[in-house]
Parts: sequence; C-alpha cells; structure tokens
Amino acid sequence: MAGILISDTMGRILENWRVFAAGLFAVVLIGGAYVFARGIQSPPAAEASTETAILKAIATKDSDADGLPDWEEVLYGADPHNQDTFTLGMTDGEAAAKGLIVPKAIADVKVTTPLSGGSLQDLSPNSIDNSLPSAPTDDTITAAFAKNFFSLYMAAKAARGSADLSESDLNDIANQAIQSLSDSIVAAPDFKSAHDLTVSGSGAGTLKAFAISAEAVLLKNTSNATKSEVLYLQDFVEGGDAAAITYITALAKVYRDSATGLAVLPVPEELVADHLALVNAMERVSEITADFTRVDTDPLATILALQQYPQAVMALGTAFINIGNIYKTAGVSIPAGARGASFVNMIPDIEAQQKASATKP
Repeated sequence: MAGILISDTMGRILENWRVFAAGLFAVVLIGGAYVFARGIQSPPAAEASTETAILKAIATKDSDADGLPDWEEVLYGADPHNQDTFTLGMTDGEAAAKGLIVPKAIADVKVTTPLSGGSLQDLSPNSIDNSLPSAPTDDTITAAFAKNFFSLYMAAKAARGSADLSESDLNDIANQAIQSLSDSIVAAPDFKSAHDLTVSGSGAGTLKAFAISAEAVLLKNTSNATKSEVLYLQDFVEGGDAAAITYITALAKVYRDSATGLAVLPVPEELVADHLALVNAMERVSEITADFTRVDTDPLATILALQQYPQAVMALGTAFINIGNIYKTAGVSIPAGARGASFVNMIPDIEAQQKASATKP
C-alpha cells in the first residue's frame, strides 16, 4: 500500500513538472536572460532583432520532431536527433508525457513527504525507479537552473500542503530561480589590466608605427567566415546548418588570438586606456562567441551569451572609434591602402562597406 501511495505521489509531482516544463520554462529561459543580463523587470513585449529571433528559435527548435524541444531534450538527457533515445518504442516526447523519463537535473533531487508517526519518506525519482537517468556530471547552466527551479517548486508545494500551485506561484518560483542563477554568475574579470601593458613612446611617429603593428596582428588572425558569429548561430538554430558551428568556433579563436596579439604590443601613451578597452572587449566577444557553440549542450548558456552580445560588440566598436579619434586629434592621418589604415579607420570602413552593400540592386 505504501508503494502505491509513493508512486501516485511521485506521478503527481512529475505531472506538474511536465505542465510547466512544456511552456513556462521556455518563457523563463528567454525572459530570465533579459532580466539579469539587461537589468530590467521584465522582457520587452517585442523586440525586432536577430538576437530575439534566435532566442525564440532556440525555445521552439525540435530537430527530430518528437514533440520535445531540443533544449528540453538536454534536460532529459535525450538525443535531439533521435526520436526514441531510450528505445522505449515511442518518441521522447511521448515518453516524457507518460512520466517514463524525467529531467536529468532533477533525477537526484531529494524530495520528502511526512508519513504516519512523523517520519519522512524519500520520494526522489530515483528512489522509486532506479532506471531513471542520474543527475548530470557536467555542471551546465541549464541543468543548474532546472535543478534549482524544481527544488523551489517542491518546497512551495510542501509549504502549501501539496496543493496545486497557481500560475502566479509558478511565476514567483521562476523569478526566484532566475535571481538565484543571476547571483551565482560572477562576471569574468578583464582579460588584461593596465599593469599588463607595455607603454612605449608617444607622438605621431609612434602612433603610425603602432597602427602598422596592430593591423598586422588583425591580418594574421583571420578566418574564411563570410558573416558574423550571430548570423552563423542563426543559420544553425533556424536552418540546421552544422557547418555554422565550425565557423563560430573559428571566429571565437580569431577574437581571442587577436586580443592576445594586441595585448603584447608596445602601446603609445596616448592610446593606453582605449587600447586596453579594445583588448578586453575583443576577449569578451571571444568568450561570448564560444558560448554560442554550446547551444545544443547548454542552451541557457547560449541564451545568456546572446543577451550579452550586443553590449560586448558595442564596447568593441566604441574602442575602435575612440582610437580613431585619438589619431585625428593628434593630426595623424593614414591614407586608405597604406599600412595601418584599416586599424585606424576600422569603423568608418565597416560603415562604408555596409552602405555600399545596401545600395547594391
């Protein structure tokens, strides 16, 4: 009789999990990323941007059409390219709906319920069915969020005597889980500090020599990519282009190697602050771009990276603009085509290319 009671209780727990996992969790992943990446109370109702389109695509992508979105397959330890990962004779979506599988991240969460006499009975999923997947050994952001969400959910259920939770209750739990995740994410330290730079000389001659050296670093670190990392991510998420991940990986390396190369150059006194900003921004874009490649294994990490991406790219562009302005102020002009010109005129050159592309029929 006790075994039946435990199974029934666990069944209700998992049923409630599936209810909010199917919709609320996807909304939380997207909304939460906006909340703690942009510091606002709630995500905008609509934002016409590539990043937002990709976020929605990540939440709804179902590569194998098994009824379980790819991000949710990650939670269940399922293969997003195999409809019947666990060879149960049904799709992974059907298996999840019937409670035959549960998210890996909650499989080992301890859940207790009082029995007669005041003792506590373990109702953890694995205490009932040892065939359930164990908690993941890899420490992904997605798994951490899911596990914390489920723990908060069970605590709220216990506090209400196992009564069903309202939509408002679930939203409160979601916000708690988001805030907890936000608090646990420590901003990465700057790649370099002023103490790491070698300052050498000043004046027009030194500035020109530096522009030539910096341009050489950028030209040395290139790839055969033809568009930005965020557009390649869109190709992968929306179009299933597997080659896009290879390009994203290559671009992350370009940013990283460029930051490393620029950091060791002797810097003119006039450029110290903005050169340091450039190096750190370039390294930050590299880190964010690398997180784009985790979209299949840790989708929440990619979502967070997407939210940080615009600000990081803006910081990179601002550094280039400031450096160009310093050259103008110093009266140093490097004509187009001359060595060093592309470094000094990076942003104007990009803007000119974009305008030219826009006017093409």
